[in-house]
Amino acid sequence: MVCIRPATVEDLLQMQRCNLLCLPENYQLKYYFYHILSWPQLLQVAEDYDGKIVGYVLAKMEEDATICHGHITSLAVARTHRKLGIATRLMNATHKAMTEVFGSEYVSLHVRVTNRVAFHLYSETLKYEIHDTDVKYYANGEDAYELRKYFRKDAKRAGK
Repeated sequence: MVCIRPATVEDLLQMQRCNLLCLPENYQLKYYFYHILSWPQLLQVAEDYDGKIVGYVLAKMEEDATICHGHITSLAVARTHRKLGIATRLMNATHKAMTEVFGSEYVSLHVRVTNRVAFHLYSETLKYEIHDTDVKYYANGEDAYELRKYFRKDAKRAGK
């Protein structure tokens, strides 16, 4: 059984470890600290019965935007725990905090154009839509889709 809960400072090393094992985009520990100190309500972890962090979502609010919105910085689930709905549960918890705590109109994220599994999660399961394509977004020169999920229908018109 896996529990989805808000992240704490004590979880940051395990979150970073999960990131290093799961994703090609890695962050220094200070970046995790910046997120948890700035937007503690938005960071969620998936903890297994042994207390091990097997997934996380790292998110923030875009502070200089004209329309209040959030951004998913990173989402990872350990290979041993994939296909169990954990990513969906993590994302839904963060979406809820974005709307209830910050009044977010929408949330954005970037995903590699070639990452079909992640794209399916975002577009089919979580109902994100392609907003734009960012050419050579990633360090290796790969393009990214900028995806958005609008929390209110009228926010979509304002956000275009």
